[in-house]
Amino acid sequence: MGRLFGTDGVRGLTGLELTPEFALRFGRAIGGFFGPGSRIIVGRDVRAGGDIILSAVVSGLLSEGVKVYNANLIPTPALQYSVKSMGYDGGVMVTASHNPPEYNGIKVIAPDGVEVDKEDEEAIEELYFKGHSSKLEWRSLVEPPETAGGLIDAYVNAIISQVDSESIARRGFKVVVDCANSVGALATPLLLRKLGVKVYSLNCHLDPYFPGREPEPTPSSLLIAASLVMSSGADIGAGHDGDADRAIIVDDKGEIHWGDRTGALLSHYASTKWREMPRRVFTGVSSSIAVEQYLSKHGVEVVWTPVGSVTIARTMVKSGGAIAGFEENGGYMHVPHQYVRDGAMAIALALDMLASLKSKMSDLISALPKYYPVKTKIPMSRGEILCSLEAVKELFSGYRIITIDGVKVLGEDFWILVRPSGTEPVLRIMAEASSREKAENIVNTTRRVLSEKCLGGR
Repeated sequence: MGRLFGTDGVRGLTGLELTPEFALRFGRAIGGFFGPGSRIIVGRDVRAGGDIILSAVVSGLLSEGVKVYNANLIPTPALQYSVKSMGYDGGVMVTASHNPPEYNGIKVIAPDGVEVDKEDEEAIEELYFKGHSSKLEWRSLVEPPETAGGLIDAYVNAIISQVDSESIARRGFKVVVDCANSVGALATPLLLRKLGVKVYSLNCHLDPYFPGREPEPTPSSLLIAASLVMSSGADIGAGHDGDADRAIIVDDKGEIHWGDRTGALLSHYASTKWREMPRRVFTGVSSSIAVEQYLSKHGVEVVWTPVGSVTIARTMVKSGGAIAGFEENGGYMHVPHQYVRDGAMAIALALDMLASLKSKMSDLISALPKYYPVKTKIPMSRGEILCSLEAVKELFSGYRIITIDGVKVLGEDFWILVRPSGTEPVLRIMAEASSREKAENIVNTTRRVLSEKCLGGR
């Protein structure tokens, strides 16, 4: 039996891999997993074909006797919050998150609001590959989906309850938010206005073609947002991904920072405000060693995990909790709110931190150990990826090597991680060093070796 789920849900090319036929069959498998009579809420991001895929999933759920509630366009963390807070038995989100516009995907959410764990993924896959069908009597198939309203307002108000809104309003913050032309536009500008913030919105009109920039927020895709921060005199900027569960922060000087840096700052701040929570954080092996160097000085334990928000979240739940979980890609999990990535919550918490500490984001960032990151990705087949992992081990055989998730090499003043993506057929390469030149040289050398040994020179 093959695998359908990747690092976070099922992903594929819309109309080629993720077809209505697949979505219908997958919906039946999800319905069979939750069982007849279950109350499941569904939603989607703005991607082309999302309405078709969602309708097919809903048909599969209904044919299994599931009661369906349709939230339609909604950020993933808002749907997850609704599942957790409103007593649904589960949820389904149609989204490909940060993937290019031609992709779409399906996330399955457990009753606690977190994506289902690996064991449940395997149970759903087994039903799918068996061609599960309950063959219910026609008389039982009479309940149409109900429209679920008011969810975004409830979600925004829940975030506001986590921060000192009066203190934020007194600061008169100005914030640039890049909504990536998707569902973040439905919640984050509303949240910021309710917090008394002056909002400069960028790419906040819904468009399935993502004309403003690619759905993945990165230093290269957020250059216009960074420029707007500088020209407007904003206090911070933030860029969402396609389903708004991530946020990459731009500081007041227009510098764009990866999520492990801001995650370290936010989790340290949260540990001082929510003192009843465990003083530990969970982060993927792709995060910088600067995270541990900074947080250990403040008495916050760092637990390393394989890459993936679901893995981080489920590990936190099983371990008895934490103050936060985060990823270098901008995913931040504020546990007092919910155990999932939440881009809008991260932005609100950043403003709460700045208001409480009476500081600027650039000043707080300067307290972190300085490393220079370089990241890239290479399209590869599975065989080429396996060859590349072995080639990296050979290339860096004289260094300490960790193989929790891919291959991570640790040197005295650098590290490099080479790992297969869980959402698309690419090999990801991430490196940091004491100078940008050294980091670039390490990545370029690695790429050259992989090209020669595994890619036929391409």
